[in-house]
Amino acid sequence: MIDFANGTIVKLNPSQPDEGVLAMLVTGEQVYRSFKGIRDSVHFTSKRIIAVNVQGLTGKKVDYSSLPYAKIQAWSIETAGRFDRDCELEIYFSGLGKVRLEFAGSVDIKVLGQIIADHVL
Repeated sequence: MIDFANGTIVKLNPSQPDEGVLAMLVTGEQVYRSFKGIRDSVHFTSKRIIAVNVQGLTGKKVDYSSLPYAKIQAWSIETAGRFDRDCELEIYFSGLGKVRLEFAGSVDIKVLGQIIADHVL
C-alpha cells in the first residue's frame, strides 16, 4: 500500500499503465513511466505523478492520488549499489510531506529525477 504518512512503498518494477490510469489523463497528458509493486502502482505523467492504491481483499476499491509537479518542493534520488540493489526517490510535497518510493535496481532512477527536474525547475 502507498502510505503517505509512512512515506514508503514496496519495491516498484517497470510496468504499463492500466485502463484506470489512462482514463484519468487530461487532454494532452502522456504517461512517461509506470511502475508497479505487488498491487499498487505509480505513474509519472507529463503533468503529475499518479499513485494508485488498491484497497481491500478483493481489490475492487482503488484510490487514485494525483500529485502535481507544481507542489514538489525538493527531491532526492539514490542509485543502486553493489550490495544495496534497490534505488530510491524521495519527494517533498507542499502540504503532504515526504513520499519515499523504492524501485528495483534495474530502474534508471536518474531518468525519474530528470522528469521531475524538467517540470519543477
